[in-house]
Amino acid sequence: MRPNIVTEAGLPTRLNQWWAAIPFITSGVTIICGIIYVVCLLVGYDSFSDVCFLPSEVISRFQVYRIYSSVLFHGSLLHVVFNMLALVPLGAELERIMGSIRLLYLMILLATSNAIFHLIIALTVAHNPVHPYPFLMHECAIGFSGIIFSMIVIETSLSGIHTRSVFGLFNVPATWYAWILLILFQLLATNVSLLGHLCGIISGFAYTYGLFNYLLPASSFYSAIESSSLLAACVRRPGFILCTGGATNGNLPTRLNSNTAPSGIVPENLWRSISSWVPLREATTNQPAQDERFPGRGRTLGSARNQPTSGIDSDLSLQAGLLENSDTRSQSEAPVVGMGTRLSGARHLNVLTVPTNEPTPDDQRLDNFEEELKKLVAMGFDKTRAEVALTAADGDTSIAIEILMSQQG
Repeated sequence: MRPNIVTEAGLPTRLNQWWAAIPFITSGVTIICGIIYVVCLLVGYDSFSDVCFLPSEVISRFQVYRIYSSVLFHGSLLHVVFNMLALVPLGAELERIMGSIRLLYLMILLATSNAIFHLIIALTVAHNPVHPYPFLMHECAIGFSGIIFSMIVIETSLSGIHTRSVFGLFNVPATWYAWILLILFQLLATNVSLLGHLCGIISGFAYTYGLFNYLLPASSFYSAIESSSLLAACVRRPGFILCTGGATNGNLPTRLNSNTAPSGIVPENLWRSISSWVPLREATTNQPAQDERFPGRGRTLGSARNQPTSGIDSDLSLQAGLLENSDTRSQSEAPVVGMGTRLSGARHLNVLTVPTNEPTPDDQRLDNFEEELKKLVAMGFDKTRAEVALTAADGDTSIAIEILMSQQG
C-alpha cells in the first residue's frame, strides 16, 4: 500500500497547499489587511480616529476616504485575525462563482453602500424629533467585518440552503443566520460596532434582492479590465479567476437573476446524499469510497466486482473515461459513442456504437457537457472533480457548483 502523502505532510506543506488554493482577490485583501496592521504595530500608529468611519467627520469635513480606509485598518491582533479567517472561506467561494474582478467590484460596492446606510441611520437617530441620540454620529467604526456580514448574507442566498449551523452548536433558518450572528457578537464581544454590522446585513439583503442591479456593469466591463495590459501579470497568476468562468449574465448573481435553484439540502450533506449515484459510468458496486484528500482520483471505470486493482488498470480505465468525451469530436470519422442506460446494480456499461457521421442527441449532449466542464475549470476547480460533479448534476452547472463547494467545505 502506498503511504498517505497528505497525512504525512508537515504543517508548512499543508499551510502552503491551503494558501495556494485561495483565489487572487481574497488572498490579496487578506495580505493587505495583515500588512497594514503589522506596519501600524511596528511604527506605533494607533490614531485610528483619523482613519475609522466617523459619520460626523464624513459629513462636516467631507472626509470620504474614511469609507474605504476604515475597512482596511483593524484595532487589535484578534480583530484582524478573526476577520481574515472569516473572509478566506467566504471570499474564496464567492470569487470562484463570480470571478476575481467581479468580487473586487462587489467589495467596493458593499463598502460604499454600508457607509451610506450607516450615515442614513446615524443621521435619522441623531435628528429624530421624538428623542435625538447624537452618539451614533460620533461612533468610530473600523474593520472589514461590515463587508463580511454582507458576504454572509450573499453566500447564504446563493447557496440556496434552508438552515445553517451556528458554530457547530445548533442550526437556525438560513434567513436568520446573519441576524443570530449579529446578536451573538454583541453579547459575547466588546467594542463591537452594532451599526457597522447591521449596515452590512442590510447591504447584503439589498444586493440579494436585486436593489443594486442598476449599479452592476455588463460583462464587457469586466472583460475590458481583464484584457488590459496593466493587469496582464495579475491575470496570468494561477489564483486569478476570469469573470467569464463565473456568472454568464451581465450582472452579478443575485436572488433574482441567479440560476441557482433553492435547495433543502445542507451543503455539508449534499455530497454524501448523492454519493451513491455520482459515478454514473462505474461498473462496480463495492469500490472504496472517494477520498476527498486525493482530488485526482475521480472514479474507476470498467472493472468487475472482484477484479484486482492495479495502477495500470486504473490508469487505462481513467483514460477510457476521458477519451469518451474527446475522441468523438476530434475525429469526424470516428463512431459516435452514446451513454448507456444507468442501472442501480449494473455490472457493465452499455455502450452504443452508431456508425454514422450525422450528429445525434448524444453527441450534442457531450458537446454541452464539455462546454460546461470548461466553465467549471475556468472558475478554478479541479478538472477531474468538476467532471464528476457535473455528471452527478446531469449537466446542471449550478448544482455542480454546489457539489464542489460542499466538497471544499
